Amino acid sequence: MKLKLNIWRQGYGATDGSFETYEVDASSDMSFLEMLDVLNDRLESEGKEPVAFDHDCREGICGTCGFVVDGMAHGPEMETTICQTHMRKYKDGDEITLEPWRAAAFPVLKDLVVDRSAFDRIIQSGGYISVRTGSAPEAHAVGVNKADADAAFDAATCIGCGACVAACPNASAMLFTSAKVSHLGLVPQGQVERFERSANMVDQMDAEGFGGCTNHGECEAVCPKGISVNFIARMNRDLLVAKLKGL
Repeated sequence: MKLKLNIWRQGYGATDGSFETYEVDASSDMSFLEMLDVLNDRLESEGKEPVAFDHDCREGICGTCGFVVDGMAHGPEMETTICQTHMRKYKDGDEITLEPWRAAAFPVLKDLVVDRSAFDRIIQSGGYISVRTGSAPEAHAVGVNKADADAAFDAATCIGCGACVAACPNASAMLFTSAKVSHLGLVPQGQVERFERSANMVDQMDAEGFGGCTNHGECEAVCPKGISVNFIARMNRDLLVAKLKGL
C-alpha cells in the first residue's frame, strides 16, 4: 500500500523545524518502525538525510520509541507502543502525520527524537533504599500484602516512554513520577525513605519544568502499559505526609 507521510524535520541544535512530505510503499505485515526503515533506506540511497527516530528493543518494553502519530502519542492503538503498532491499522492512500513529543522539558534533539534525560534525573532524585541487598532472601521471608504486591507490579510496568507528558495539556510528568514512587513505596523494602522519596522526586519533577496535574486523564489514556491515575492520588497523599513531616 502507498502512504503519504508528513514528518517533522528539525536539525541538531535548531530552534525550529517544519513538516516534510514523503511517499512510501509499505506492507500490512510491517511494524510502524519497519515502515520508517524502508523510507530511510530509500532516502539514504538518494543521498538524503534519513529521518531520526528513537528505538531499541522494538518489543514494547524499553520505552525508547515514541512520537506523536496523527495527534496521538504512540499512534492509534491503545496500550501499545509505536514499535508494536503494525501497518495493518492503515489502508492504501492514508496520510499520516508524525511529530515529536511536545514539552519544554523534552527538547527536540533531531526530527522525532527528544531529550528525555529529565526522567533520569527524577529517578536519580529518588535516591536508594536502606535495605540490605546481596544474597537472595528466603521465600516468604518478608510478607507482602497481595493487593500491595499487585499494585507495585502495576506501577513497575512503567517504561518511561514519555507518552503521558506528550498527551497532557500541561505537559505534566505526574503519572510517570507517581509510578516510580509507588512501585517502591508499596513494598516493605521501600518504606524507610518512602515519604522523603516522594518529596524529592516531585521537587525534581517541578525543577525540570514539567507542568502540574489538573486531572485531564489523558496520561492514562495513552499510556502503553495502562498505568492508572490512581497512582497520582497515592503519591499526592505521600507528598502531603512528607510536607507535614517537614521533608
